[in-house]
Amino acid sequence: MRHFGLIGFPLSHSFSKKYFTEKFSNEGINDCSYELYPIENAADFVDIFKNDAAMVGLNVTIPHKQAVIPFLNNLDPQSAGKIGAVNVIKKEKDGSLTGYNSDYYGFKLSLQSFLGENHGVSKALILGKGGAALAVQTALEDLDIAHNYVSRTQQDGCFTYEQLGASHLSEYKLIINASPIGTYPNVEQAPAIPYEYVTENHFLYDLVYNPETTQFMQEGLKKKAKVINGLQMLKLQAEKAWEIWNKC
Repeated sequence: MRHFGLIGFPLSHSFSKKYFTEKFSNEGINDCSYELYPIENAADFVDIFKNDAAMVGLNVTIPHKQAVIPFLNNLDPQSAGKIGAVNVIKKEKDGSLTGYNSDYYGFKLSLQSFLGENHGVSKALILGKGGAALAVQTALEDLDIAHNYVSRTQQDGCFTYEQLGASHLSEYKLIINASPIGTYPNVEQAPAIPYEYVTENHFLYDLVYNPETTQFMQEGLKKKAKVINGLQMLKLQAEKAWEIWNKC
């Protein structure tokens, strides 16, 4: 039996457990299980591997995507090492623990599909500055889309929500919510951008997937903007995680 799981806190709702449990059932994978590990201290994930010899790999979610890094033996240079955030941990054959980032792959592929080939988008706003935002930033850089962060507090290289106005939204046609704002059960919340300046030429990408249509997306739809939630990204990153865990 091979064991997999998800660490984070809290873990009241988990896409990953449902996804992998269904995957194992649908594909006749009978030697694998997937469990949840709600841990407040990121360092505690090391004990999960120590106490379970069958543990092969873990997914990592909020708030541990950066906090796990000091406790890993290696970082994959093409993903986690480049991005500075980890959402996949794999136990190698020698017992060492390597951090990867599959969020990057999931976001990049889903964004390309969302925008289409002749989208004309050259600049993006990233709402939030957590581990998911780092994967978003790297994908945008690789797609030659300039970006700027939006934060609730004044920071170098960031706009604040209060600073955003018509000129910003006319310049930045792609707006990405990389924060947890609007996630169930807080479904009436939305990032505080000036939606009155959103147009049919905007693309609103919400990494949140529950609810299916977030308040952020609803505000965009009112202005006839194109919108998408994070479900496709999650499916793509989950399949990339599975590939990483099974790669020899």
